[in-house]
Amino acid sequence: LVLPMIVVFLAVRLKNPAIAVLAALAAGLGLAFGTSAAILPPLSLPVPRPELILPDWSASALIGLGLPLYLVTMASQNLPGFATMRAHGFAPPVNRALAVSGGLSGVAALFGAHTVNMAAITAAICMGDDVHPDRSQRWKVGLAYMGVWLLLGLFSPLILTFLAALPGEVMTALVALALLGPLMGALSGAFSVVDTRFAATMTLAVTASGVAVLGIGAAFWGLLAGLFVWGLDRATAKARRV
Repeated sequence: LVLPMIVVFLAVRLKNPAIAVLAALAAGLGLAFGTSAAILPPLSLPVPRPELILPDWSASALIGLGLPLYLVTMASQNLPGFATMRAHGFAPPVNRALAVSGGLSGVAALFGAHTVNMAAITAAICMGDDVHPDRSQRWKVGLAYMGVWLLLGLFSPLILTFLAALPGEVMTALVALALLGPLMGALSGAFSVVDTRFAATMTLAVTASGVAVLGIGAAFWGLLAGLFVWGLDRATAKARRV
């Protein structure tokens, strides 16, 4: 199932990169259900509804769960999200964006939702050259994403049932193909400056290792390692000039 998806992705990408992932998804769905590799269960369309969950304050949860999640959100989503925007030539209003996303996170938490953040991967997808040839017009894809996320929320019970029926390798291949473009853009930006290439390499290596310390994931430690190496390189270069 995976090989035909890759072939379709590569073939469509030659003509229209913007729909290559969708074409691969269509191929995967057709093969999975056409060959009976996936069996669709009975479908229903329950309407999702918010359920208020009153907060229960706990010092141990705040320190052991809240603080690590805050650091991970800032290090693996907000900071890379802003960095991605800057790498594409945009100047995001950092303070106002964090204030809005933090306020929305507080409201969403009352209904058991996860944090609202800058979504680094989505930012990278929305700002690639294949989104729109005119960089000043790429903001429009944000409106499309908003509409898609609203539909996903309304139809989430049906969609999750549908996706759960797919073989795991189909979903893995789809995610991998969707991230190739953002990965290429991120690597191009990270290694474009000669003086910071080693720090970027260290960041990538530590993050890819999957190391987790004190309950904090590899994204944070990769960023910390990259910043440490970058600072060490700058300090050494400054000492040499003196």
